[in-house]
Amino acid sequence: MTDTAQHFDVLIVGAGLSGIGAGYHLQEKCPGKSYVILEGRDCIGGTWDLFRYPGIRSDSDMYTLGYSFRPWTEPKAIADGPRILNYVRETASDNGIDKKIRFHHRVKRASWSSPESRWTVEAERTVGEGATEIVRFTCSFLFMCSGYYKYEEGYTPEFSGTADFAGQIVHPQKWPENLDYAGKRVVVIGSGATAVTLVPEMAKTASHVTMLQRSPTYVVARPAEDALANKLRQNLSAKLAYHLIRWRNVLFGMYFFQLCRRKPDRAKQLILGGVKMALGPEYDVAKHFTPRYNPWEQRLCLVPDGDLFKSIRDKRASVVTSEIDSFTKSGIKLKDGSELKADIIVTATGLVLQVVGGLEVNVDGRTVDFARTLNYKGMMYSDIPNMASAFGYTNASWTLKCDLTCEYVCRLINYMDRNGYKQCMPHNVDPDVTEMPSLDFSSGYVQRSIAKLPKQGSKRPWRLYQNYALDIVSLRYGKVDDGVMQYS
Repeated sequence: MTDTAQHFDVLIVGAGLSGIGAGYHLQEKCPGKSYVILEGRDCIGGTWDLFRYPGIRSDSDMYTLGYSFRPWTEPKAIADGPRILNYVRETASDNGIDKKIRFHHRVKRASWSSPESRWTVEAERTVGEGATEIVRFTCSFLFMCSGYYKYEEGYTPEFSGTADFAGQIVHPQKWPENLDYAGKRVVVIGSGATAVTLVPEMAKTASHVTMLQRSPTYVVARPAEDALANKLRQNLSAKLAYHLIRWRNVLFGMYFFQLCRRKPDRAKQLILGGVKMALGPEYDVAKHFTPRYNPWEQRLCLVPDGDLFKSIRDKRASVVTSEIDSFTKSGIKLKDGSELKADIIVTATGLVLQVVGGLEVNVDGRTVDFARTLNYKGMMYSDIPNMASAFGYTNASWTLKCDLTCEYVCRLINYMDRNGYKQCMPHNVDPDVTEMPSLDFSSGYVQRSIAKLPKQGSKRPWRLYQNYALDIVSLRYGKVDDGVMQYS
């Protein structure tokens, strides 16, 4: 371990979409503050560099997934992974943020000292082939931008007989660089965003692709290009066109989410009507595309230009709704007795959620159990000082909330400077606040980890409304001395 700890005013963990955004906001709104970004991998990009499976793309439009301060100017609103990665990297290089990044620094532990009003952060730094050392940093404010899932591994259920399968089993989070699936039979297990992305892309060259799902997901087709946005850019400045389309999409998304919650039968009718129109009257939409839950009780799946439906119509792909009995030498045996033949099986079975990148957090010698904390404004944690996390919306684009979180953190830091404070900590003093699960989502990846996540409270500022308009009022314009945030 190195003995000398370098100090920064703000330490950001993660050089993905959120971390680069945090660096930009700090430079613009807190120009006198020093900061560093620690990144465990060897490059910028986070999710958009990690995931390299065929067809990787956004499942939100780039006018809301993009940064508030940097217009998206590509023709496609639903962008592929390489273009998003380029957007993030250009943002970093154009603003000098890339010079603030320390790569190969995987943060392992953060310890807060109240007498010193600072965090001591320990990171594992790669120094050679397989060799690492622990390096220490100190900071006045710790900003976690490390995403919400475990990078090292995805979630794969325990399937019987996997060792018997003669072909190749692949998880999208660990996609082999040169996997050749041309002319081969592929089974993709899953029905979420990754599965509906993989199936039409692999179907272009595979012999056939089968999407095997235990239960259906709501799938919505949307044009890959936004005709109005592209037209506006021809007549308005890129910045103005971007913000107009951004707000149009935000408002429509909020409207449709509320429709799903308040009139679920009407929303279901609209969604399934689109699927029936895309697949024709003979297709069994009830079996393969009609979930048992209401729209937005789990995240909707977006398919640009209806590519999934087209691959099904063209007979290059199919959907099977059934349960797996076991893997066999030549494929997958289902509980109904049938068997799916496969040369390659892709387990698009989800993520493993984790809080604050999985690092160990201590406050004055006490190890923090995040499951026992309350989430403050969707970004800070009860009784943990000078620490925030960028965590996006479940019902809208990730970056919308992260941008607002960055703005609020900057407001908080500037407020502390103006008033001579060294510490800020949200603390609940209202006995009427009751605990609730932090995410009101029935998705498997959420339910598997819900017990480990921070709780939300029954009223503001501990309640998470997943509402961009409300958060603008609260985070951009609301008081930072709200009686809950304690300063010293």
